Amino acid sequence: MFTRRNFIAVGAMAGLSACVTTPPQIPATVPSAPVIPPLPDFYGAITTEPYPIPAIPEGKLPQRYWRQEVANPWPNYTPGTIVVDPDAAMLHFVEDEDRALRYGVSVGAAGFAWQGTARLQFCRKWPRWKVPQTMIARKPELEPYSVANGGMDPGPENPLGARALYLFQNGIDTLYRIHGDASYLELGKAVSSGCIRMLNQDVIHLHERAIHGSSVIVLPSMKANKLEQLY
Repeated sequence: MFTRRNFIAVGAMAGLSACVTTPPQIPATVPSAPVIPPLPDFYGAITTEPYPIPAIPEGKLPQRYWRQEVANPWPNYTPGTIVVDPDAAMLHFVEDEDRALRYGVSVGAAGFAWQGTARLQFCRKWPRWKVPQTMIARKPELEPYSVANGGMDPGPENPLGARALYLFQNGIDTLYRIHGDASYLELGKAVSSGCIRMLNQDVIHLHERAIHGSSVIVLPSMKANKLEQLY
């Protein structure tokens, strides 16, 4: 039987339920993609070279690897000195006591294997690639491009790219090279072969400033053992 007491109890429960509101549903926020600013014009296509150099695609090259002028980390080094840091995947060209040009690079196996101070013996535009015997021993298919066979012709297929800087130590070729033909996807990473690879746009820029006989300092790598698994 529905009594007055039941009526009061039901009314009280109804009053309490009226005070409880369902919290609004907050839509999940989707993190926005990082905004990459437009590439500088100097990463556009180059059509004035013997072989075409394509533009770097927009939105693909992180800004930290762009060529840029920075505070000189080595103010005591002579202008023209080149400093390569394989672990940071950066190359600095010392302009003066205060400023340096910084380039992003990719690092090949030889880039982790050699360190020290060398002399920039000479540079070459669109160099021939003369494969050393040590590499041919690992990859016999490269025999047609050996020193004895004259090497590989310059051009888009040549892994040295648009320019190469050759480093000597005590008059002896170190076989260490700073050269072009890096892919924008490689910068900041360990790659399977080569020494220090730069974008063709950047290695041309460096070549125009490089000083014959200047010092090239390659810092020791602390990551070599860890990165061998990538080769």
